[in-house]
Amino acid sequence: MTDIPDPIPSGPIDREPLDYPKPGVCPSASDRERILRRVFADAGVELGVYDERVATWFAAFADWGTFATVVSWVKRAGESGGPDTAMEAPSVSPSPP
Repeated sequence: MTDIPDPIPSGPIDREPLDYPKPGVCPSASDRERILRRVFADAGVELGVYDERVATWFAAFADWGTFATVVSWVKRAGESGGPDTAMEAPSVSPSPP
């Protein structure tokens, strides 16, 4: 990427992020892969071999709006500090016979 340090939205997205990183510009597949890997690293996501394959595929084939939205989720999850903010699953009582 040239002069755009972080083209991924860092907050909730209310419309398709077509203006990122700037209007009319869509980063190349190799730039998208670098962005994705940087966000994974910043969020502390460890990748396995299959994860690597899917990340490469996703960066190559996702349209920019989808890419930016999904990567934004990872970015925001990493910034949230972890699972302490996750909701607990409700307890389920067994059904009577």
